[in-house]
Amino acid sequence: MKKNILVIDDSALLRRVMCDIINSDSNFQVVDTCKDGVEGYEKLKNNTFDGVILDVNMPKMSGLELLEKLKKDGIKAKIIVVSTVSRADSQVTIKALELGAIDFVEKPSNIIEAKGEDFKNRLITILNTSFYGSSAGRVRRKNSVQAPVTPPNRQVRPVDPKIERFRPVEVSKTSNNRKIKPSKGAKNTLVAIACSTGGPKALQRVVPYIPSGLEAPVVIVQHMPKGFTKSLAERLNEISKVKVKEAENGEILKKGVVYIAPGGNHLEIKKVSDTSHKIAFNDMPAIGGLKPCANVMYDSLITSGYDKIVCVVLTGMGADGTAGITSLASKKPVYIISQNEQTCVVYGMPRAIALTGLVDEIVPLGEVANSITKNVGVE
Repeated sequence: MKKNILVIDDSALLRRVMCDIINSDSNFQVVDTCKDGVEGYEKLKNNTFDGVILDVNMPKMSGLELLEKLKKDGIKAKIIVVSTVSRADSQVTIKALELGAIDFVEKPSNIIEAKGEDFKNRLITILNTSFYGSSAGRVRRKNSVQAPVTPPNRQVRPVDPKIERFRPVEVSKTSNNRKIKPSKGAKNTLVAIACSTGGPKALQRVVPYIPSGLEAPVVIVQHMPKGFTKSLAERLNEISKVKVKEAENGEILKKGVVYIAPGGNHLEIKKVSDTSHKIAFNDMPAIGGLKPCANVMYDSLITSGYDKIVCVVLTGMGADGTAGITSLASKKPVYIISQNEQTCVVYGMPRAIALTGLVDEIVPLGEVANSITKNVGVE
């Protein structure tokens, strides 16, 4: 049965374009539209929809005001926001995710982009991910996690051998992977977190609960486009005890600081000395549509000087992070924490790493910060 979608946008043209895109997918159908938040609120108060596409900038009642009113009145809806990458809008998007939106899609800057394949593929992928945990829709084998699927009508280019090893692959259930366990006296520690769909909201349940004296730097790869990660870092910094910032190329990692990989850059950790490491950006192409890619971060840690790496995998589609952690675990001492299925928006990335048999703890989202702290220590 098709999922019934409500589209709320003040642009009649963009409403029409999004309706055509959504109706072109066999999993979805647009059953109603609204031109502002006031109309949207009335529709959502009196009707039930499987999902909502919501513009953030509208007259009468903005998307943010609508989300606030829905939350206040206890009206639940699965909402995906549409937003531009401007600084102001990226901050609004982060706030929208706080208020309950499950994901967002970048708004096209003109009608040519709106009618292009890129916007179509992004919108359909996010819809399928949000409802089915897969960019391809409903089909998924019971004991495997599929890598991201190349969208239809997109030309498949030859893969650069340099990035082939980072590409997410299909993961099957196994217990044959090797892992080096950290020693009890490990002092030089790093926390490395990977997340995607549902990640911004999940991070607000993790980062603010990390104590300021954490005895390790924290590095995060969150799948977000360029322009949004800075707003995410600023918002987390406002509500956290630890310092949170968007990572900068070449900066030295410090204990008790959280670094978020900027959208549009792969992030690597480079050894400066046995006890000192720096951030290095890698400008290789997107891997499986991802830039940053968590596999790149984890792979770079193989040559690091850390004697304990706490790997954390939170909600997200696909299997990014699993290949990198699996390789890292056979060469460096690691402790692996995975979010449980019940608290994930999309149980893809955590499921993939769990299937490897390497995970030390599978915990609810609300317990992740405590698991990190007890495995790292506080000064």
